[in-house]
Amino acid sequence: MLLDFIRENRAELIRVAREKVRGRSAPRPTDEELETGIPLFLSQFTDLLAVTKASATPSPTLGAGANAHGVDLLRRGFTIAQVVHDYGDICEAITELAIVKNKQFSTPEFHILNQCLDNAIAEAVTGYSRQRERNISAAEVERLGCLAHELRDQLSNAALAFQILKGESVGIGGSTGALLERSLAGLRSLIDRSMAEVRLASGQHKRTRVVLAEFIEEVEIAAALDAKARSLELTVAPVDYEIAVQADRQLLGSAVSNLLHNAFKLTPAHGRVSLRTRKSGDHVLIEVEDECGGLPRGKAEELFRPFDRRGADRTGLGLGLSISRKSVDANGGEIHVENKPGKGCIFTIELPIAA
Repeated sequence: MLLDFIRENRAELIRVAREKVRGRSAPRPTDEELETGIPLFLSQFTDLLAVTKASATPSPTLGAGANAHGVDLLRRGFTIAQVVHDYGDICEAITELAIVKNKQFSTPEFHILNQCLDNAIAEAVTGYSRQRERNISAAEVERLGCLAHELRDQLSNAALAFQILKGESVGIGGSTGALLERSLAGLRSLIDRSMAEVRLASGQHKRTRVVLAEFIEEVEIAAALDAKARSLELTVAPVDYEIAVQADRQLLGSAVSNLLHNAFKLTPAHGRVSLRTRKSGDHVLIEVEDECGGLPRGKAEELFRPFDRRGADRTGLGLGLSISRKSVDANGGEIHVENKPGKGCIFTIELPIAA
């Protein structure tokens, strides 16, 4: 019987399915998918078959189970492409292993197998999609709430500092002036990020030739003020004027500015943040190095998730690094982070050099 065969050969089916997933070119497999995803998919598929009568098509309860499974997969971080392909890989693994072991299934059993596959994929994807829409709506409400909260706080600080300075009881060069400067810089950062989000969401970005030396000079002007307000040293390495990239200038500016802002927030006062640019083959690397003290092991990728915050400074929306990644992706590049335990991190934007 088909169900008995799957249960008796579970370990070998997982091995065969993992081999198929590893050999897949797209979507690229992940460690989580290989280690826990494949056994989860096989367990779900086995459950679907278990509630199916040998001479009937899948019962209505299959839809609810697969739907719930799709929701669980989304929570675990799987994509719709992984859901579809992994179910298919498991079904192929069952068929191929049956041939190897000279196990013959009846036509009704193959019919049930295919019906379960179709139903599982359809319902899992439906559940996945519905939950994703709910998550997007909830995230949008949270994002807008956080944005309004941060704008209000920065504006209140700026207004308070202005009122104190207006009374002429303190000078502009003191702590109150520094508070006003930080608040205005925070407002500028929030607005810049929001504009970048709008451009990314609307697809209204256009790549043009950007001379990197001129671009870095523009970024340095605003970054130097932010660094000074936080009592930090900003070092910017000279850039060859011959180097240029094809990029949306505003999105690239947002990506680099967000990396610098993140570095400023996490580097202790009197520390150093470095901005460097160098060629590597036919690519250019823009590096931002901070002195945050490093990251816990295995936490690098989590930095790029929306609403993720780290360090003692909890201000901001936690969207900066997420927007940086999206902005770099939109410009045809990649972003990486190198952890230097006990010292800091180096964030690198890699872009193709323009001809």
